[in-house]
Amino acid sequence: MEFKKLEIEHEQGRLKRFITSRRTKRTLAAIGIGAVVGFLYFFITEGQHQELITTGQVLKSVAIGGFIGFFITNSPCARGRC
Repeated sequence: MEFKKLEIEHEQGRLKRFITSRRTKRTLAAIGIGAVVGFLYFFITEGQHQELITTGQVLKSVAIGGFIGFFITNSPCARGRC
């Protein structure tokens, strides 16, 4: 009788696979780009005309831009499920 040696490889954890996946990297890049575009939109439309800019106004525009970037990469149509 011959027996083959069973090689068991250690699998990556779920969190590590999630972080290193191509989809996660693309989503994070889209969120960052969306946040920058949101800030630029705020600065061009409202920021130049106001003397006092509050942090809340800027964060609101950055959050909306980041959400749009997230939605574009994770919408059903972006994944071919339209």
